[in-house]
Amino acid sequence: MIRKKATKKATKKARPTKAKAKPTKAKAKPTKAKELWRRSSSAPIASTQFDEVLALIEAARGRAYQLVNAELIKLYWRLGEYISKKIERAEWGDGVVDELAGEIAKRYPGLRGYTRRNLFRMRQFFEAYRTDKKVSSLLTQLPWTHHLTILGRAKHPAEREFYVLAAIKERWTVKELDRQISTSALLRSGTKKKVSSAMAQMQPAALDELKDAYSLEFLSLPDGHSEDDLHSALLRNLGRFITELGRDFCFVGSEYPVQVGNQDFAIDLVFFHRGLSCLVAFELKVRKFEPADLGQLSFYVEALDRDVKKPHERPSIGVLLCATKDDEVVEYALARTSSPTLVAEYQTELPSKELLRKKLHELYAQLSSSEEPG
Repeated sequence: MIRKKATKKATKKARPTKAKAKPTKAKAKPTKAKELWRRSSSAPIASTQFDEVLALIEAARGRAYQLVNAELIKLYWRLGEYISKKIERAEWGDGVVDELAGEIAKRYPGLRGYTRRNLFRMRQFFEAYRTDKKVSSLLTQLPWTHHLTILGRAKHPAEREFYVLAAIKERWTVKELDRQISTSALLRSGTKKKVSSAMAQMQPAALDELKDAYSLEFLSLPDGHSEDDLHSALLRNLGRFITELGRDFCFVGSEYPVQVGNQDFAIDLVFFHRGLSCLVAFELKVRKFEPADLGQLSFYVEALDRDVKKPHERPSIGVLLCATKDDEVVEYALARTSSPTLVAEYQTELPSKELLRKKLHELYAQLSSSEEPG
């Protein structure tokens, strides 16, 4: 670029002028309700002398919400039952439900949730669970948005039951519930898990707490990622990883150091499971499972038991999380190990709709055949 030479001609120095300030719009002060909501949903504030009082308020608010939600779900159930029986007896047609929605809107202006569509959802809600005694007594523990998600996406009674029970146990948000359905949590949990006989004997409850496959699509890992990539991504998304593992998992450490003899070793990830009351060692492999991997994991589990486990805790367990596995090879490798271990896969992408549909149809067929008498 050619630059122009500066001329020697003197120029009159311009007087600095004050910039005219533009009128700024005053920020509206948040209302008390918004301020309370902001405080309740923000990060925890520093400890104060009023913590005990604040904890009492929060506990009361939580109980109040649960009571209101329970009454709302009971009301929706009764309305659904009433509409269902009227239609079954041919006393009502679809048009009467339209009239009912209009009458409610006229009688209670501004009251939401009683449109024609939602009234038919209440009917569907009642009809979906009226014969399921195991689930029907627990329905008030979930918000209505959770029920709408399950009714809209889970077609088989066993599938609905699984997601209702899992959402209650894990306290999933509606967003997490939707994700778990998209990642086929039922299929990943229902698969026969590959565990050692020691695991089945020493920690039988672990079979309900651990999965055959874990969905890690939220890590956005590229193809050909390394173990360091996987490890770092899990630490960056630790909260979401714990949600995928289960709410009873508590993080203990990364590259957790153990010393045996004069040698130092590092376990990829260590958690504590409150329900099982034991340490859980995770070893990460970004390749296919190999039998030699179990030797390393068993060594780490033994080191945790001898040097880290507290007297009141139960025996530690190990999970080998690998990219892929041959089930027959895993079965042979686990057959002779005396360590409580499990081999699981991790998935970095959501299953395709076609594959998910196919797997669910297979599952429905199995469930239907098992329900047939004789």
